[in-house]
Amino acid sequence: MKKVQVSLMLMFILFSFCLNILGLMDLVSIFITAPLLFVSLLIFVIYLNERNRFRGF
Repeated sequence: MKKVQVSLMLMFILFSFCLNILGLMDLVSIFITAPLLFVSLLIFVIYLNERNRFRGF
């Protein structure tokens, strides 16, 4: 299940990156694509950081 979640997150990052490239070419609004890319990267980093957290004894 974890491999599925990571692969979905990576696909979402790739999709938002391609959408951001279209935003840089002024085909899509950059005000929509830039936060979308930021949020997708933020969710991925939070997920990777949360897995190995020490929760105490």
